[in-house]
Amino acid sequence: MKKSERMEVFAGGLRTAGTVSEFDPCYLGYFECFNQGRYYEAHDVLEHLWLKDRRGSPDYRYYKGLIQLAGGFVHLKLQHENPSHPKHGRRMRPARRLFLLAIENLSPYAPYHRGMSLSLPLELAGRFAVLIEEGCFQQNPWAPEEAPKLPFPADPKI
Repeated sequence: MKKSERMEVFAGGLRTAGTVSEFDPCYLGYFECFNQGRYYEAHDVLEHLWLKDRRGSPDYRYYKGLIQLAGGFVHLKLQHENPSHPKHGRRMRPARRLFLLAIENLSPYAPYHRGMSLSLPLELAGRFAVLIEEGCFQQNPWAPEEAPKLPFPADPKI
């Protein structure tokens, strides 16, 4: 089974998939996974939608920014779980870089886009980028008990 087919099945199995919404289940699935601390899955499910839209979409950079936000947290979570691992122990710089790219890609859509205020995702990306740098790339600011959450987008039809 191809990755795109796996993502369709995955998105169809998410809690939000059966809801009445103008939004694609992959978009809603991103928030569901992100809020469960499943950042890799959040990244993958939204990447599936992003790849379908490609560069011609007005949402191309928006989706890319959300994917980068989740990617930054993938790095922090892996580093937190395996700080002495040869690969996972060195994930602070890539995490910071993804947070900065997320800001760059999400900022043009602020203050509000696709049913969501961008103040929180932009604040999260900025705060974690600063905390990583202030910790000299040695202290991980992410902890599972304080994992950030994003509000689900408000559906304009409802």
